[in-house]
Amino acid sequence: MTKALPKREELTPKRIVELLDKYIIGQDEAKKSVAIALRNRIRRQQLDDEMKGEVFPKNILMIGPTGVGKTEIARRLANLSDSPFLKVEATRFTEVGYVGKSVESMIRELVESSINKLKHEEMEKVALLAQTEVEKIIVDAILHPGKKERNQQNLGNIFGQFFQGSQQPPQPSAEKKEEEAETKWTREEVVQKLRNGEFEERFINIEIEQSNSPQIGMIGGDLGDIGIDMQGMFGNLMPKKKVTKRVTVKQARKILLPIESEKLIDSDKIVTDGIDLAQNKGIVFIDEIDKVAGEGSNSGPDVSRGGVQRDLLPIVEGTTVMTKYGMIKTDFILFIAAGAFNVAKPSDLMPELQGRFPLRVELESLTKDDFKRILSEPKNSLTKQYQALLLTDGVEIEFTDEGLEEIASVSSQLNEDLENIGARRLYTVMERILEEVSFKAPDPSLNKLVVDKKYVQDNMAELIKDQDLSAYIL
Repeated sequence: MTKALPKREELTPKRIVELLDKYIIGQDEAKKSVAIALRNRIRRQQLDDEMKGEVFPKNILMIGPTGVGKTEIARRLANLSDSPFLKVEATRFTEVGYVGKSVESMIRELVESSINKLKHEEMEKVALLAQTEVEKIIVDAILHPGKKERNQQNLGNIFGQFFQGSQQPPQPSAEKKEEEAETKWTREEVVQKLRNGEFEERFINIEIEQSNSPQIGMIGGDLGDIGIDMQGMFGNLMPKKKVTKRVTVKQARKILLPIESEKLIDSDKIVTDGIDLAQNKGIVFIDEIDKVAGEGSNSGPDVSRGGVQRDLLPIVEGTTVMTKYGMIKTDFILFIAAGAFNVAKPSDLMPELQGRFPLRVELESLTKDDFKRILSEPKNSLTKQYQALLLTDGVEIEFTDEGLEEIASVSSQLNEDLENIGARRLYTVMERILEEVSFKAPDPSLNKLVVDKKYVQDNMAELIKDQDLSAYIL
């Protein structure tokens, strides 16, 4: 079931920040900016059509080192607002004319994500009806296995008798007797046995449609990248053929359920609503924007830096992009760009592109105290994740306050001594500390582990002393 989300009127800026606080430690300024941006989108929906067309989203530029929560803030924001969300890296794009993804591909991916989101929601709504249809198909397959299969089985029996030189008339096998007994079942009896799980491993024949459309591609690119659905076009021109598959009842359910669900939903309406949702509520998170800052050189890996910026400008400013579902306007999509800017500066971006990100927030580097809070406070904290994982193998893990303090201290020190990778350092340290217990579990002699200060030091001290080794492992 889909998790219930806060109602639109409940998503005030203060409430949005409170909800973000459950998952993200610190970064109050960034949370405040995205909360206002989200609330303004909600406010825009209350305006009349004339004024609504004049209010554009205020795009956000997040500046901060890696691992401080930039991506997580954007992703959680999309989840709260139930908006289509797409994360892309600016470095994956190339200037038009070079081999690689064009910037327009991110809008096509956003639309695809939006439509798939609605499709999944609609399929959940018709799940019970679809299950009923699947049950009917399976019952029919059990009651009427098909003449073709029977004829092949009979021919096999006759040829078998012939080649064995038997002069005796064929005797009914145990399987034949069982089949004859099954033919006396009523439909209600088969349904009841099916619901009781008696047929899960039984093999049946099912028919499914298979498209004859050829696999279409392009040298040096993808047709979908220019908004042409060639495979869909050829698929509609060529008739679909039915193929018979012999599978267990359990496998048949997995195959048939999405097929029957799709038959029960209005695909045209989903496409229309998906386009509208992407255009008015879509959020695109462009990471590593600092990597394309500046004009770059005329050759080598930097050849398209300035070109990527020029191609991004109309998308962020508001333009129309061709997709296989039709024309998509980008005017009201919220763009959030982010980068460490440890080499380049925001001012190295094209002035026109800078102007399209009027809201700028600087995220702070994480301290030892932040690390300790990250380990324990969020709903999805690392400690809770490891406790849940190892409990499945019967190992109960307890983290003491001193243990958490030491993990935070070690992680903070490693970030200072080595590359600063933010909260991601906690993953490497936690994996190292719990490596032995993760390897041994499940083990009857190992049912509880207390992670205190001494345990952390015993597992980390030698590695931290060896700077060369820690640089490779941590």
